[in-house]
Amino acid sequence: VQLQASGGGLVQAGGSLRLSCAASGSDFSSLSLGWYRQAPGKQRELVAAISTTGNTNYRDSVKGRLTISRDNARNTVYLQMNSLKPEDTAVYYCNTVWYRAGFHYIHNRGDYWGQGTLVTVSS
Repeated sequence: VQLQASGGGLVQAGGSLRLSCAASGSDFSSLSLGWYRQAPGKQRELVAAISTTGNTNYRDSVKGRLTISRDNARNTVYLQMNSLKPEDTAVYYCNTVWYRAGFHYIHNRGDYWGQGTLVTVSS
């Protein structure tokens, strides 16, 4: 399956954005999914994941501000981003993941990252 993220942009600190990730191919509902981000000069990191049954898991720094959700009928996963901070500035990607209850045990399943979508938060 290939995933394409969209919805990024420039927003002021405290603002909101909603990212979307559309999937091509079949069996979307059987896939766990995650949102990752990569800030300039830093490694790519997982920020949120959602299982096939709708369980979610978040990086501590985004808890209470970012919400991951999925719409299996639309083959789309979303990331609602509220109370954005300058440190949220990054290119955001989506990918399939191996979902685990422990956040740090969740790893990407797919190798294709796509172009991602840039989120810039100004102070």
